[in-house]
Amino acid sequence: MQILYVKYVSVHVYVGGASRETGLISARKVRRISFASTPRRISWCYFAAIGKIQIVTVKMSNHQRLDDGMRWRIVGRLEAGQSQVQICREFNLTPSVVCNLWKLFQDTGSIERKPGQGRPRATTATEDRYLSIIARRNRGATASKLSRDLYAATGTRVSRVTVSKRLHETGLFARRPAVCVPLTSTNRKVHLAWCREHRDWSMDQWATVLFTDESRFSLNTDSRRTYICREPGSRYLPSNVREINHYGGEGLMVWAGIMLDGRTHLHVFERGTVTGVRYRHEILERYARLFKGAVGPEFISMDDNARPHRALLVD
Repeated sequence: MQILYVKYVSVHVYVGGASRETGLISARKVRRISFASTPRRISWCYFAAIGKIQIVTVKMSNHQRLDDGMRWRIVGRLEAGQSQVQICREFNLTPSVVCNLWKLFQDTGSIERKPGQGRPRATTATEDRYLSIIARRNRGATASKLSRDLYAATGTRVSRVTVSKRLHETGLFARRPAVCVPLTSTNRKVHLAWCREHRDWSMDQWATVLFTDESRFSLNTDSRRTYICREPGSRYLPSNVREINHYGGEGLMVWAGIMLDGRTHLHVFERGTVTGVRYRHEILERYARLFKGAVGPEFISMDDNARPHRALLVD
């Protein structure tokens, strides 16, 4: 048997087969509540004055913070003569909430809550705004560095946990940056012109194009776990993208191609640098010629402007 201790429960009870009472019952009248199966289905309850009562349904009252509008509505109904029990049933509140609100209004003439006695806020609104500004200017700054910058600027010393909380309040969270290959303005113009030139192509025309590319995979563990502060949904904004075009350590160069109705096998370059000679012998003669023979004279091999692709022997 499990014992449950509650402050108030909203119950619908039956005594002797007939419904007698529906409402809130104080926990001071409850001697023992035992569970039959689950905490929401209670079989028997013993009260001091009533005796044995079978409870059919039990509804726990959730803790809610009332806004000012709801507080004034409750006070207005109390002034109009409505009982606290009726208000509790209508708004699904516990009697202590209504009683404390009515007592506060009678003592002070207002429904404003008293200021808390907890620990005061470590930073001011100006300092919070300063943290948000410098975090947006330097996306890669850590919470410890922001804490030191705040101390140097204002003399207020806070922990990195406090800095993280202030940034979370303004919508800034630590995330790993997106990585891309840097493009110059000329690259962007050429890409845009190419897209506009081919935007009206049909599916049959695109079916003759083989898109190919190489990618290098590092064999070393990536321990450079750098983070930036950014807002949710802003992963690919220019300010949140880190451009990387160099690789360090050992790795493997892998080549592959895709079409609308097929793809090539992964080709791993054994060793050394990919040159124009290796690209012609290992890629074009081994894969591109086969696809060209299958597609026909309309076959197009699409690659990027890497140096091995633009060698004279490749053309």
